[in-house]
Amino acid sequence: MPSAKSGIGSGGSDVGLLREYATHLRVEKGLRPLSVEAYQRDLESFAEFVEGVARTLVSARQEDVAGFMRHLREHAIESRSIARKLSCLRGFYRWLLKDKRITHDPTVNIESPSSWKVLPKSLAEGDVREMLERTGAAARGDAADGVSLRDHAMMELLYAGGLRVGEIVGLHVEDLRLESASVQVRGKGDKERIVPLHAKAVAALEMYVKRGRGELVRSVHGVQRALFVSVRGKALTAQTVWRLVKGLNSQASPHKLRHSCATHMVEHGADLRTVQTLLGHADIATTQVYTHLAIDRLKTVHRMHHPRAKRREMVKA
Repeated sequence: MPSAKSGIGSGGSDVGLLREYATHLRVEKGLRPLSVEAYQRDLESFAEFVEGVARTLVSARQEDVAGFMRHLREHAIESRSIARKLSCLRGFYRWLLKDKRITHDPTVNIESPSSWKVLPKSLAEGDVREMLERTGAAARGDAADGVSLRDHAMMELLYAGGLRVGEIVGLHVEDLRLESASVQVRGKGDKERIVPLHAKAVAALEMYVKRGRGELVRSVHGVQRALFVSVRGKALTAQTVWRLVKGLNSQASPHKLRHSCATHMVEHGADLRTVQTLLGHADIATTQVYTHLAIDRLKTVHRMHHPRAKRREMVKA
């Protein structure tokens, strides 16, 4: 595989193409700079690979994409990372095809790694309940202050809506719609979604907004729009949220709470489309990591309610 120093593509043509695609991702797709950079790195990696067989991104063939997938597997790249790179290539070649720069998509019929078979790690319901009870006790105690009220509201919201840590720290006060038990969330690519909240989350947020937040922003001059703020009244950082969650359970993280929300919902009967909407997944394929949970739930319901299945259980008994 050619080194990055050799440059990508024949005669630098790929460089200009990737620059155009980056502009497309930023302007038309609304992706954030870090996401665009990640796409760029994946495409540059493939461009270097096809350069080794004297082809460019535009002239790449299906066998080149398949060879790139094999190359990644042979170098012990995780299947989830390979799936992400393939998704990146598919988006890129759809763009080229739509722009009529190619007549055939080389990613067609390339099998994606079965990364969705590996369920993201989640916490047991009891572990999450214990974390929420700890912050809840502190928020209700005699020594309750702005920080304890904030922490409990934030934990309830993380688990209730399966929010990403970046979404939590990016919330504004006006994003709360407590009268309708929901919150407006800005996700990846600045896409907005409405996330419903249960009664306990609403109660915790109401208490924080009424009592806790005012205490924390008291020393700030001007208007502070951030919902969750530090003791200095500034917008909370992602690192602070991580420290809070880790402090409650060393095995936990904001990301695990997000997966726990989805896992527990599916285990209790939620369908994948509902979970997809709640989590803000653009593609149902991302939500399909929870497929086997949904199938297990379906089997349980089938055994409980289908007359033939119940009859079979009686025969066994």
